[in-house]
Amino acid sequence: MRSLRLPLVLASCSALALGAALDRPVRAQTPSAPSPAEVEALLERMQQQLERLSEAAAERDRALEFLEKQIEAATGRLAATGQTAESLKSSKAELETRLETLASDRAQLQARLQSLEDERARTIADLTARLERLAAQLSGVEAERAGLGERLAVLERERESERARTAALARELEAREARIRELEARLGERESELGLTRAEVERLNRVLGATTDQLRRVAAALERSEAEVDRQKLLIDELGARLNAALLQRVEQLEEYRSEFFGRLRRILGDRPEVVIVGDRFVFQAEVLFPSGSARLQPEGEAQLRRLAATLREVAARIPRDIDWVLRVDGHTDRRPVGPGSPFRSNWELSTARAISVVEFLIREGIPPERLVAAGFGEFRPLDPADTELAWRRNRRIEFKLTER
Repeated sequence: MRSLRLPLVLASCSALALGAALDRPVRAQTPSAPSPAEVEALLERMQQQLERLSEAAAERDRALEFLEKQIEAATGRLAATGQTAESLKSSKAELETRLETLASDRAQLQARLQSLEDERARTIADLTARLERLAAQLSGVEAERAGLGERLAVLERERESERARTAALARELEAREARIRELEARLGERESELGLTRAEVERLNRVLGATTDQLRRVAAALERSEAEVDRQKLLIDELGARLNAALLQRVEQLEEYRSEFFGRLRRILGDRPEVVIVGDRFVFQAEVLFPSGSARLQPEGEAQLRRLAATLREVAARIPRDIDWVLRVDGHTDRRPVGPGSPFRSNWELSTARAISVVEFLIREGIPPERLVAAGFGEFRPLDPADTELAWRRNRRIEFKLTER
């Protein structure tokens, strides 16, 4: 705006100068004739005024050209501003449309989430009912298995008795056959001497036939007994397989709750280098929970264990009652012996005292005592066998394991 105002002032000044030059010669005229000197002076002044008028005209032309350029630039900016406004209106309409779409998608997602939550609740209820039925079936199978075991023992004893009787009869039959052969030989050689009649031989043959029939019956009974024993073995194997499958299902179910427990702990505690998962155990570095050489929990350690207890209470509330689970707390130290001023006589006592301190704190946080186990391993279960400060720090730890008693 200031650039437009300066050319306008210059143009106004040029016009005033032109008017003054035109008016001045008229007022200079007088009734008397001028002298040559006055005429030359007047011509000189008119020449100077003409030069000033030319300069004023040139300045006016430059001012007009500058104004035209400013007007064109302003017109271009106004056009660009109009296009930008239209673009903003279009963008606003597009954003409003996308916002409505996102609101609709959000409502659909919320409905889907509620549906999934309902389905999850129904699935958990169904799994709980199925587990209770399996537990009842398992109790029946175990009772039936015990009964079959006793029946099998009785059949084994009967089979051994039948085998003994069969062996005795076989020996008796062999003795009788030997006696008959001997008698037949002697009969053939000295029939007249012995005075044996044909009726005696026939009687012995009948006795031999009766003994043979008895042996056949005993052998048939023995085969039936062995078949019954084999059938009982197959039934016991089948029951054992069913029992193992049920036990495996319970182990898998406990593993599912263990994974959920560890996953929640990981999310709650965050990615802290001193809290890690090793296999099926959740491991806390000892420095997080206890001061050096002490079994008394420090405030930071109590805060971490309080989060662990809250998570365990939530997960334990959904574990079926027939799963006899426990949380095992294991204390570990490094291989360096305790100092001479330590209240503990060995690393065994230090690791066990730390595990007991953690268990007592969890009991105060509402975990049932019958669901907790404390154990101390001293320095005899190291994670890192090296003799370095880093290895010693890794080996000083408290491990938590959710398992079945």
